[in-house]
Amino acid sequence: MDIHFPTRYWHKISDDRVQCDLCPRFCRIKEGKQGFCYVRENHQGAVVLNTYGRSSGFCIDPIEKKPLNHFLPGTPVFSFGTAGCNLACKFCQNWDISKSREMDTLADEASPEAIAEAAQRLGCRSVAYTYNDPVIFHEYAIDVAKACAARDVKSVAVTAGYVCAEPREEFYRYMDAANVDLKSFNEDFYHKLTGAHLEPVLDTLKYLKHETSVWIEITTLLIPGENDSDQEIDALCRWVMDHLGPDVPLHFTAFHPDWKMRDHPPTPHATLSRARRIAVGHGIHYAYIGNVHDADESSTWCHQCGQRLIQRDWYQLGEWHLTDEGCCEYCGAKAAGVFEAKPGGWGSRRQAVRMK
Repeated sequence: MDIHFPTRYWHKISDDRVQCDLCPRFCRIKEGKQGFCYVRENHQGAVVLNTYGRSSGFCIDPIEKKPLNHFLPGTPVFSFGTAGCNLACKFCQNWDISKSREMDTLADEASPEAIAEAAQRLGCRSVAYTYNDPVIFHEYAIDVAKACAARDVKSVAVTAGYVCAEPREEFYRYMDAANVDLKSFNEDFYHKLTGAHLEPVLDTLKYLKHETSVWIEITTLLIPGENDSDQEIDALCRWVMDHLGPDVPLHFTAFHPDWKMRDHPPTPHATLSRARRIAVGHGIHYAYIGNVHDADESSTWCHQCGQRLIQRDWYQLGEWHLTDEGCCEYCGAKAAGVFEAKPGGWGSRRQAVRMK
């Protein structure tokens, strides 16, 4: 694979510097140097991608692990990432990949066509761009998505949503679903703990909801003492209701000490349940808790009659009470999401794939 793959979103600012216009960092990069993400570099006066066609690994996961609870439930998703990231989250739980500065991380090579073929051959309904943010391997992800679409394999972005408007529009033209990490509803948190800003993420969420057909779900990792107050969760839920509506699922997930925040305790189960209650109280139809075992608060319930529609125990599906049209069997209310007549049967398995 060409380690100097050409990119579009940049412009020259001096004889020896170029500016990357992919994300709101707007890195100004000297000849031979990399931007903050480490994978976009100034090579002979142009910004190139140095991870095209190379991955930190391939794996088949349950789609619920992304997490996506309303997009082809129970089906397997072919998952991969590259290296680097355009955020600096001190609590990163994939830091060995996202913070990598070693190209040895990229142990596997695969063309877009090879990924699409493997996903189809292995029975995966979708491919997920995950583990690190697909924003930074924009060109590779889009080419994989095009190859997948030709084989009727869907594309899923797992992202922090930190991207500029023009590349965002191009990227999501080829995506079918996205889980967006809304890391906090506080600009100070974003600045202090991620090195980024809140507003561009909110812009991405509004764009996805109102200007695309991409199915979206939101994840917020609740960190004790940082973004888990009633006031902040209340503000987040009010914003979701006001700007996205009641049908965008929210996932409140548990933090565990990692990377540069090993001094913080794990998130109590009660904190997650409290956040879910606040969301439901605001009228959000689908709120979940994750990274803990709770079959009730991980299941999908009908927003109209309150009956259980989809039972989940970790990533294993149980009861299924949706009609072929995706409606509640009890009251007929339409469930929001992308459903098929029957759920997939992949279960909770995780299967590594060696492309070579």
